[in-house]
This record gives sequence, C-alpha cells and structure tokens, in this order.
Amino acid sequence: MIIECPSCQAKYNYDEDRFDRKPSKKIKCARCATVFEIHNPAFAAKDDTAPRNELEATSAAKAAPKIVETTEQSPLPDARRTDKHEPALALPPGRRLSLAILDGPDAGQVYRIEKPRVTIGRSGADLTLNDNESSRQHAAVEIRDMLITVSDLGSTNGTLVGGEKITEAVELSNQSEFQVGATTLMLIVTEEA
Repeated sequence: MIIECPSCQAKYNYDEDRFDRKPSKKIKCARCATVFEIHNPAFAAKDDTAPRNELEATSAAKAAPKIVETTEQSPLPDARRTDKHEPALALPPGRRLSLAILDGPDAGQVYRIEKPRVTIGRSGADLTLNDNESSRQHAAVEIRDMLITVSDLGSTNGTLVGGEKITEAVELSNQSEFQVGATTLMLIVTEEA
C-alpha cells in the first residue's frame, strides 16, 4: 500500500504485513521526521466486532482506552556513527544504479535502483530474492549522492563483502560485489542515457 506523509507529501510503499493484525500504526517520515498514523485497510474488512449503533459505540469508547503501537518507517541513523553531518539519502543526478544478481536462485536478473534506500530479502523487501538462505529483511543499500553503502539488517546468515561478514555499513563502488544468503549481487553505476 502507498502511504503519504501529511506534512511533506513524501510517498512510501508500506508492507501491510507490518501492521501485525493491528488496526493502525504510527510511523515516522524518513524525510521530515513527522510522526503520523496510518490505518490498516485489511482490519476494517475483518472487523466484525464493530458497534451496531451509536450508544454501543459510545460505551465501547469509554470502556477501553485506544492502544496504538508506534513503528518507525525506516531505521534511525546508527548511533555509533560519529559523523553527525551525514548527507541526506538521495540518488545521484545523471547516474543510473542497478543491482545485478550474479549467482544464486535469481542469477541473471537486474534490479534498477529507483529510490535512495533499497531493502533486500526473502519477503517484504524492495528486492525480493527466491533464496531460502536469506532473511526476510536481510540487507539494505543506501545512497547518499555518490556515497553508496550496504548494511546488514540483523540477518541470520549475515551479509558478506569481500568474503567477510559485515557488522556496520560498508561503502560500495561500481562493480562492488556482496553476498546475501546464497545470492551474490553486484552494484552497477552507469551514466544516465
């Protein structure tokens, strides 16, 4: 589902599975940091406990306080970083970025990067892999103009760069390779045609 920040009108693709069968969630806009509430469209369709009349609705509202779980849309910046003036997430002008899958179940596919933060994993990710060795939300590629990094999202099998498991964001350059589960990916940076 597509959600929009009421403050800055930034649009996000929100995975409805993240509602965890709750009627609504509060999220924080990655662009302007505004916290706003979104409603689960599937909850209204499944809710057969809705009050039948106004009196029932009023008494139900007084009886139980509304509990809303808050969830961030994107993770907060890493507190371990000492650089407080890190550039904002943004795609580089005049460049086309892609992730080519070199090895693994999806070998031969190329994913064009069209937003500055791309998650990679088995399900609920921007780049979904048919790889049982990858976690659902395995790794993330973040772009800050020409600074491109990959970080592990707490996956079971880890993310490897140069054959080594990474514990923090690692910078990538054109034709850098990294491994997510049994899948090897390569970052490709080309001039925009």
